Amino acid sequence: MDRPPTDTPADPASAGVSAESGPARRRAARAKKAAPPASEPVENPIARVLPLLTPAHLDRDFDYLVPPELDDIARPGVRVRVRFAGRLVDGYLLSRHAESDHPGKLVRLERVVSAEQVLTPEILRLATTVAARCAGTRADVLRLAIPPRHARVENGGPAKKSAETDGPTAPAVGSAASGAAGPDAETGPGVQDGPGTDAGLGADAGSDSDAGTATDAGSGVRAGLCADAEPGPDAVRGTDAEPRMDAASGVHAGAGPADEPGTDTGSGNYARSGADADPGADAGSGADAGSGADAGSGTETGPSMDHGPGTGNDAGTNSGVGTPQGAGRTVGSGSGGEAVPLRVVDVPGATVAPEESGGSPVVRGSDTGSAGAREPDRSDAAGRAALPAGMDTGAWRRYRHGDAFLTALAGRRAPRAAWQALPGEDWARRLAELAAMVAADGRSAILMVPDQRDLDRVLRECERLVGDSAVGLSAGLGPAARYRRWLAVLRGTARVVVGTRSAVFAPAVDLGLVAIWDDGDDTYAEPRAPYPHAREVAMLRAHDTGAAFVAAGFARTAEIQAVVETGWAHDLLADRATVRAAAPRISAPGDSDAALERDPMARAIRIPATAFAAARKALAAGSGVLVQVPRRGYVPALACTKCRTPARCRRCVGPLSLPGSDRPAGDPGAAHSPVCRWCGRTEAAFRCPTCGGRVLRAVVIGAGRTAEELGRAFPGVPIRGSSGAAVLDTVPPGPQVVVATVGAEPLLVGGYGVGLLLDGWALLGRADLRAAEDALRRWLSAAALVRPDGEVLVMADPAVPTVQALLRWDPAGHAAAELAQRTEVGFPPAVRMAAVDGTPDGIAGLLAAAELPAAVEVLGPVPLPAAARPPSGMRGDGDDPGAEVERVLLRTPRTHGAALARALTAAQAIRSSQRAESPPRIQMDPLEIG
Repeated sequence: MDRPPTDTPADPASAGVSAESGPARRRAARAKKAAPPASEPVENPIARVLPLLTPAHLDRDFDYLVPPELDDIARPGVRVRVRFAGRLVDGYLLSRHAESDHPGKLVRLERVVSAEQVLTPEILRLATTVAARCAGTRADVLRLAIPPRHARVENGGPAKKSAETDGPTAPAVGSAASGAAGPDAETGPGVQDGPGTDAGLGADAGSDSDAGTATDAGSGVRAGLCADAEPGPDAVRGTDAEPRMDAASGVHAGAGPADEPGTDTGSGNYARSGADADPGADAGSGADAGSGADAGSGTETGPSMDHGPGTGNDAGTNSGVGTPQGAGRTVGSGSGGEAVPLRVVDVPGATVAPEESGGSPVVRGSDTGSAGAREPDRSDAAGRAALPAGMDTGAWRRYRHGDAFLTALAGRRAPRAAWQALPGEDWARRLAELAAMVAADGRSAILMVPDQRDLDRVLRECERLVGDSAVGLSAGLGPAARYRRWLAVLRGTARVVVGTRSAVFAPAVDLGLVAIWDDGDDTYAEPRAPYPHAREVAMLRAHDTGAAFVAAGFARTAEIQAVVETGWAHDLLADRATVRAAAPRISAPGDSDAALERDPMARAIRIPATAFAAARKALAAGSGVLVQVPRRGYVPALACTKCRTPARCRRCVGPLSLPGSDRPAGDPGAAHSPVCRWCGRTEAAFRCPTCGGRVLRAVVIGAGRTAEELGRAFPGVPIRGSSGAAVLDTVPPGPQVVVATVGAEPLLVGGYGVGLLLDGWALLGRADLRAAEDALRRWLSAAALVRPDGEVLVMADPAVPTVQALLRWDPAGHAAAELAQRTEVGFPPAVRMAAVDGTPDGIAGLLAAAELPAAVEVLGPVPLPAAARPPSGMRGDGDDPGAEVERVLLRTPRTHGAALARALTAAQAIRSSQRAESPPRIQMDPLEIG
């Protein structure tokens, strides 16, 4: 039974003042004295606020009073400061109501930080969906989605001299009133991630759960989701000058009527409505196919087998644990009187869930109105006529159903495709063409890429087609430029967003396309709670808004193959004749008896004679040679010569390596002994702990040693390296040898003449679920840089299925085989799996509190995999090894994935309300399983 909250005076100067110092009391008294008297009562005096609190049991909405002086700017979506448990915390105002069901007095809003409505209805709904799917909290998701405020940028003030020329951003509506609400200091730069990691965040990248505002001491996990609030006739008073929000309802204006289902015309698989994909059906049993807007059902919608996106909005009620003094308890859907919501509501414009309509399709989706709606009288010809001048889409005709895909995209029919790019394809230009087609229709597009190099390449192509309507969001911009561009997207002046993983949360107006390039790259996995993957978030957002979705790349992941097989997305492939004409000749040394007769040692040595012969021929013809190696450095891995046991440091058990040295041989600082890659100490007298051997051998040859060997083999030929911090974007034409690590291969105009893929066993032999998939993706990306008349040699066993898929250039077939194998053994994406990492006591306490579904299988505990990062607070350094960390895997069929996430969310809420120490980390479908 919940304990009722303690009533406190509504006066902010007296609420929680005892915990403040004398100056704070004097400032509060001056603010009270300077506040103008209320001339008229507030129409909707109750503000429903989501405080940004970390504990799981506090992931709920709380009611606060709106002071008369804040009535005009306290609108849905603005940032606010509220008093919670005697402390000031950040939050977002979700909706305004006429009444509250809290029986006591309510605390007043302390301050409206800014009148800018940064939390749109669509982003709130997406955050709720992602939190439910990942067993996290909305506060954690919103920290990933919305960057920290930069006051000077938001108010349109002068930029600093060091700031880059991003172009002026229009001042925020109501920025003058924002100053009246109280001064707000500019936020700091936050975390500056490396290129291609996070595009708009200022939270601590090193922690598993972002450090939020001050909360109750001892609380530390997440739970609870917001309930829906039905829109009422009463409106919050605000300005009518805001073009982005409707002043009467706080939701996006401009909704157009949606066509009746089944009226689409066009050809091919892509001439279909956004409402005809049957995303709510679940092929297994259909049990988890409820509406994402159903507050309390907690069901998960998606295509069959739940391989596609599911909303899983479980908005169940929560206990009153941790209710602040004077703050109202969580109010259910539709309670508390008339509401002006920032909520999940059913409006025309997105996809259907047949179970919601009793057999007849009902369009369900976005608050933004026109996000997924189609104009009923719009023709395909009209859509093509709106393309930018000089734009040619002829390259898409090389793909089967390419014309149908473009027709559906121009006709607002939300096609969903798995695009397999041809070798040598100018994929950046193709993505820019899709974005330009959407932008020409007045909609927005989001293009996601793995790193900064790809971002710059795609952004250049987008700027050529749409000009200033394209912006890039990346971590290297700095807080001011990043927030300026984010505001341009929010205010609708930027229609095309190119960014890394956090760009999927960009507040694009009237979203028409979400595209992701190379979704198998591990940089798309968010390292902060609740650890969502950008691919999953992109599918969820496209499903919810009715936008088109494209997963593009030279390779294909098992996750994308799963949604293709269930019908949620369709193949966009070229026929075999076109692939053979575009691909270089690919071979593996010793792949035939004749090849073995010519070179008996072809399979045994690192660079066989055939590879040297191909490289010499290409260099003599004036072409470049690309050499891909799996590791950077000189000799990055060593092992005992006798027993092949990996060489480890005696102090920290780190791997030993032989670093290269550019110092003279007589220099005493030159490295002559193995060095630990973890602690940096030299191991002068190695002794194998297994057999006692003292002789070491190289396990993997790094890029530095490879470049040294090739320099001796090809004297007088330029040798270039691209790895680590010295990654080359492009190289000039001419005969040369480029040695690059995987993912760092530079572009060469016209393509390379020969590509050598060395040490294939190092990529295939990794103890990882996705080792084969990742190896093929790396090989295809490098082979795509070779000219169609060139040659690619992969140094790997030709009998391996992954090598055979490379020889045939068949990524779709390899993904289908990979998915079938994972289905057979029960690994994602065939099942939903949760990894629980923590101390043995913490894991045992969480599992004891969780009411797991009967279909959940518990695997473990086992030691935390070496490649996995320990949870926050359990990482040792120096002489302290840290706490013992274990991992437990929870596996369940996809039809029960939403139930598993709800059970873990509820268990975290119970544990956090009990202030349990060392809360475990929960990751749904992690990349590193062990």
